[in-house]
Amino acid sequence: MEPGDWSLSVEDQNRRPVQSFSSRSLPIQKTSLHLVTGGIMADLDTSNPLGNIMPTEAATKLVHRNTHNTKSAESNGSLFNKETTNQAEEKHAEDQMVDLLQWKKHVQRVKSQVLEQMQCQLSDLLDKVLIESFQTFTPNGHGNPVSIITRNRTVPTGTTNNPHRTHMEKDGKVFMERRSILDELFEINHIRTIYHMFISVLFLFIISTLAVDYIDQGRLVLEFDLLFYAFGKLHIVTCAWLFMFSYTLAFPYYCLSLWGSLYQRSPLRIVQKVGVGLVLSALQTTVLGVFPVYIVFHYQLPPASRFIILLEQIRFLMKSYSFIRENLPAILINTTKEGAGPRFPTFSSYLYFLFAPTLIYRESYPRNPYIRWNYVGVTFAKILGCLFYGYFILERLCVPVFMKKSNTPFSTRTLVLALFHATLPGMLLLLLAFFAFLHCWLNAFAEMLRFADRMFYKDWWNSTSFANYYRTWNVVVHDWLYCYGYRDFLLLSRGKFRTAAMLSVFAVSALVHEYVFTLGFGFFYPVMFCLFAFFGVAFNFTLNDKRKSPVWNIMMWTCLFMGQGIMVCLYCQEWYAQIQCPRTGASFWELVTPRSWSCSF
Repeated sequence: MEPGDWSLSVEDQNRRPVQSFSSRSLPIQKTSLHLVTGGIMADLDTSNPLGNIMPTEAATKLVHRNTHNTKSAESNGSLFNKETTNQAEEKHAEDQMVDLLQWKKHVQRVKSQVLEQMQCQLSDLLDKVLIESFQTFTPNGHGNPVSIITRNRTVPTGTTNNPHRTHMEKDGKVFMERRSILDELFEINHIRTIYHMFISVLFLFIISTLAVDYIDQGRLVLEFDLLFYAFGKLHIVTCAWLFMFSYTLAFPYYCLSLWGSLYQRSPLRIVQKVGVGLVLSALQTTVLGVFPVYIVFHYQLPPASRFIILLEQIRFLMKSYSFIRENLPAILINTTKEGAGPRFPTFSSYLYFLFAPTLIYRESYPRNPYIRWNYVGVTFAKILGCLFYGYFILERLCVPVFMKKSNTPFSTRTLVLALFHATLPGMLLLLLAFFAFLHCWLNAFAEMLRFADRMFYKDWWNSTSFANYYRTWNVVVHDWLYCYGYRDFLLLSRGKFRTAAMLSVFAVSALVHEYVFTLGFGFFYPVMFCLFAFFGVAFNFTLNDKRKSPVWNIMMWTCLFMGQGIMVCLYCQEWYAQIQCPRTGASFWELVTPRSWSCSF
């Protein structure tokens, strides 16, 4: 073998372990190993020309030595690189955390904006969709007409025995199965805790009353004289209510049925319409107008009994009007076949309507499959608790202040001090009235009648405008005012004068509220009328639906607190002024002038 061939063979022999090592090394180490290998081969060629020693062993030792040095440098570099990498990863993690926090804040802002917009638009959107697609069925299922209520017209569909019998209202209220908001909120532990806090305040009132009675009289006395006085003479109230109910049940229904059966065959339809209208108006005015007022003044009923008579009077008037208003257009417009009379609603549907917690008449309503009597019992217990709650508020927070005798004449200072003192009890009374009547009372009757639509109110406490507050505080009355006041006004004016229609609804509502308060308390003091007709209208146009900031919700609550304080303060002052300084004459000005302005007691 020639020396050149031998060197080549050694090179060939040494290339394999070097390549195998380099294949396991990092790319940056391959160059150094190839350089080392090249140096080894040069030494082997010069020192061993004859091949007396084994070149593979020497090359292997040198390779291992250099490999060891390379691994040491590699480990030192890897430690440094590891520390640098850890620092970079920590910094990157911190940056990611900051970015994540900023992203969460951004998502929360977007979420709140989306929820706010959806809350305002979802209800209107659902109502629009349901109104456009809902089919109204009559109670019996034999050839009944079906109508789809759209935004602009009523489209009858299907083949029925009476194809002209359709719902004539535009954008009429659609009843559907839904729960009250508070029933849903009370399933949340946080909201239920707030409810429990109010109950604990009631217990504190009871304990404080017992403690004061024990200190003053040396014994535990829990009397309810004020409550028994307010609800006195209930037997007279019961008899008067039965008379009004019997009239409302019998006369409007049979009068409309008799007139409708004769109307299609009568040649003098105009005379018949005018005559029946005058008779019905006279009877409504006498029985549901004059009779309750006579009962209130003739028997000198106490305040709570008066309010029962007056509120039932208004309820019967509104329900009878709704029944006539919903069925009269069908009689006037529709024609019947020869020998067949017009189809009227059944008497059972009208009887159900008189007790149902709604003021809008329909021949049928969505119904629940069964009655939860446990729910009914608990709800009536809550109503009783609200009555005692209101009694303790008046007894502990109002009577000791306004009944106190004083020789200080009426002044701005005494008025302002009494006003702010009455703010808290006034707001508590407002919340109690809302919870006891709009939630408990209506839900109790809805449950007993299996009435499924429990939307008696909406989330008025979230309102940022008084326009939204008026729409959501009492949905039952608002629906009646909207359907038969605002919308009928626009119908008569052919869609014009929307502002006048709104003002007319406010005026009617303010007059009815003042009528109830004047007859209920027994004196004329137009506090409610002024707050409703003037401040209410002003707030409705200034604090409108364009106000979306939470600041306006605070403003709404502040105005409610002040308004309730004004009402409780002025009505309590006038009540005790009427007792301490009775009228000496019966002149008109003495009847309409508040006694608290001139009486010092």
